[in-house]
Amino acid sequence: MASSSGVQIPGRLPLLLTHDGVLLPGSTVRVSVDTGRNMQLVKSRLLKGTSLKSTIIGVIPNTRDPEQEADELPTLHSIGTAGLAVQVVGSNWPKPHYTLLITGLCRFRVAQLLKERPFVVAEVEQLDQLEQYMDTDQGELGELSQRFYQAAVQLVGMLDMSVPVVAKLRKLLDSLPRDTLPDILASMIRTTNKEKLQVLDAVDLEERFKKTLPLITRQIEGLKLLQNTRKLRPDDNKKVGEQRYVRCFHIPFSLEEEGDEEDVDDTSLLERKVKGANMPEPALRVCLKELKRLKKMPQSMPEYALTRNYLELMAELPWSKSTSDCLDIRAARVLLDNDHYAMEKLKRRVLEYLAVRQLKSTLKGPILCFVGPPGVGKTSVGRSIARTLGREFHRIALGGVCDQSDIRGHRRTYVGSMPGRIINGLKTVGVNNPVFLLDEVDKLGKSLQGDPAAALLEVLDPEQNHSFTDHYLNVSFDLSQVLFIATANTTATIPPALLDRMEVLQVPGYTQEEKVEIAHRHLIPHQLEQHGLTPQQLQIPQHTTQEIISRYTREAGVRSLERKIGAVCRAVAVKVAEGHKISKPDPSGIPSGMATWPPLTGEEAYRDTDMTAPPEMPIVIDSVALKDILGPPVFEMEVSERLTLPGVAIGLAWTPLGGEIMFVEASRMEGEGQLTLTGQLGDVMKESAHLAISWLRSNAKLYQLTNIAGSQDPLEGTDVHLHFPAGAVTKDGPSAGVTIVTCLASLFSGRLVRSDVAMTGEITLRGLVLPVGGIKDKVLAAHRAGLKRIIIPKRNEKDLEEIPIHVRADLDFVAASSLDEVLNAAFDGGFAATTAPVTHPQVSSKL
Repeated sequence: MASSSGVQIPGRLPLLLTHDGVLLPGSTVRVSVDTGRNMQLVKSRLLKGTSLKSTIIGVIPNTRDPEQEADELPTLHSIGTAGLAVQVVGSNWPKPHYTLLITGLCRFRVAQLLKERPFVVAEVEQLDQLEQYMDTDQGELGELSQRFYQAAVQLVGMLDMSVPVVAKLRKLLDSLPRDTLPDILASMIRTTNKEKLQVLDAVDLEERFKKTLPLITRQIEGLKLLQNTRKLRPDDNKKVGEQRYVRCFHIPFSLEEEGDEEDVDDTSLLERKVKGANMPEPALRVCLKELKRLKKMPQSMPEYALTRNYLELMAELPWSKSTSDCLDIRAARVLLDNDHYAMEKLKRRVLEYLAVRQLKSTLKGPILCFVGPPGVGKTSVGRSIARTLGREFHRIALGGVCDQSDIRGHRRTYVGSMPGRIINGLKTVGVNNPVFLLDEVDKLGKSLQGDPAAALLEVLDPEQNHSFTDHYLNVSFDLSQVLFIATANTTATIPPALLDRMEVLQVPGYTQEEKVEIAHRHLIPHQLEQHGLTPQQLQIPQHTTQEIISRYTREAGVRSLERKIGAVCRAVAVKVAEGHKISKPDPSGIPSGMATWPPLTGEEAYRDTDMTAPPEMPIVIDSVALKDILGPPVFEMEVSERLTLPGVAIGLAWTPLGGEIMFVEASRMEGEGQLTLTGQLGDVMKESAHLAISWLRSNAKLYQLTNIAGSQDPLEGTDVHLHFPAGAVTKDGPSAGVTIVTCLASLFSGRLVRSDVAMTGEITLRGLVLPVGGIKDKVLAAHRAGLKRIIIPKRNEKDLEEIPIHVRADLDFVAASSLDEVLNAAFDGGFAATTAPVTHPQVSSKL
């Protein structure tokens, strides 16, 4: 059965599914192909086929349900158009896709779907029949055909015949068969997809004429209205109006000749984008003013490109586009617990934000600052917060940034100007309420180009950032819905004005038990996957993980731990790659064979004899295997060995990497009463040492402290050398006073300090113990070192609530308010004085 075009289509056709256009017989359209099924069709049929039949495909409209899975087959229209693919063009930008030039041949009806993968193939029934159109000049059909022809001639005649395309179209009306005119003209005039579908569904020719004739009439009336609205310069307006009206036609590609079509009006397109960006009134006024200048500007001017780039950025910014928050608190708690172990304070703050957001939808985004040592998961928890809220995530690395233009952008008068990182990030994510992670905010630099920390003041101020002004935009942008999360290792290097604008959340280091849990929940599965191993090949028991943590790493975070686990995985990967067989696991999931690490070193690892009888899998890592892979232990428990002589005490220090224990050593010799300090100390610690000496000298008689010659003044005829080991590490801070006093008291009294005691606190000249910071990190460091008693200032007792319960249960805390209490707790049997210390009487107020 032949079609009106005289082409017989195959009974089976591959179907090209389109959702943004309708192909009618006799018309030629461009179709963009980027979905999986359509890409497979192009690759398998159009690019490899050589015959005419292999380039005939079925083009069929489809409608996709928004809730439908992307992999499911969408709903297909019952009637489609067989088309001939006359051109295939491929491109990789902005993503891989093909562009097809297809000419419609005839209609068909889908009889049966034969397969859906890799592309849709259907059995089809051809609908357009030659016999149906043999006599279109008789009866009602002939009258409809004549009216349609006259309307088409009238429409084309109202256009400018000097345009070559219009003149060619007028000749085409006389040469084409009347039965093909409805489809061709319906594809050319401005119609909606719904109207084109109605024409496509009109299989009967009489019905097709009736469906298309009102569309032609509507176009004629529109052109008349356009001609009647000519104002000041009728001739120019007529020409411009008709040229614009010609552009609303979808002229068939067969009518186009090189140079016939005018260039697309880019300025009009840009104006539509600007007006459709839904930007605030002040920004819109600025853009319209720049557009007006752009229209008057020749394209050869350098400023043309700058202005155009500015307007395109303004149109692309998400002025009013946002994502809806996922406010399910239970689901958020589960997601946060699955992503991160511990970190209760951070999780609680996120859940509080979600709860308040449920009650008040206009809540501004908070400005959070996570402060903690490296490797504890500050950056990754920010990414988890974005996933919990269902928001877009964007990370801005601020480490080493020393130019304030990186934050605020450059003025457009400069060469190479561009917006700042904040505005550029908003353009990247495409919404105005993302989660922005400002990473390493404590490492901002400062240079001749300005202070970027000062530029962040407006960004991170909840009272100001609703009108943040970037130098490049020069109009205000609302940042109040952005959730800003800053990360830092310490607050010491953050300017006070910037720190005041952020809500600081301390992220302390992990305990040993937390590290073991994190390793088995996250680190080991991740490293196994990274190294191509499975639990059936490698198993790391908990006691091995504890040994890695205590003897091979000493850190607040888990980065070194992950590297050590990676080293174990690499060593096992070598054994597996050398040919160790993997036993098939039982259906129950329990490995069928267990083997310890094969300790092959040196040339033995490469002998063929070792490969003949490989051990069963999985390989279980024990202490012997750990030493073979990682070498001798890096850290040993040396506390008891260091405290075998008087004049040694253990202090607690805080560093940006977490807490650490610190030894203080003292010795004395005959001399002139001089104090020598070594260990690269800062001014604060030097002053603490002088305070300690002064207090001990003033209380020497009370505690029976004597010098070498037996005098009551400990420094008479004696030189004292105070040393802090690890001299290459700079040490400073107001927390070593009590440790220095205890060390010197041990030296002068000849008594040993308890080997399981560590202490922290600052002192006054009168012997009071002042509070210090970083208690949790210091306590965790003492717990890692195996110490049992910790002396802290009385006013720091409140900080013990942050320490995990199981750590508190292992330790004995002594809260001291004076140095007498410190000395009594630091020595076995106390450090008794000969008489009670002098107390000053309480003076009552006379007011």
